[in-house]
Amino acid sequence: MAQAQGFGRRYIKAFFKGFFVAVPVTVTFLDRVACVARVEGASMQPSLNPGGRQASDVVLLNHWSIRNYDVQRGDIVSLV
Repeated sequence: MAQAQGFGRRYIKAFFKGFFVAVPVTVTFLDRVACVARVEGASMQPSLNPGGRQASDVVLLNHWSIRNYDVQRGDIVSLV
């Protein structure tokens, strides 16, 4: 019984170690490199959500290009 408790504690400890490493890395990636967003509504038609359909489109917001001022004609820019 004591061996099973030690076995479970080891996995819980490993989970929390991984969790406390993965969360900051993920947040930093989503903030600095890229993130995924949904586009809903008619504001971006006809480029996104063509035909007035009710479903939303999913886009990748590239934060890295903005940091390097690599914006070109024809790119869609999102402001918050």
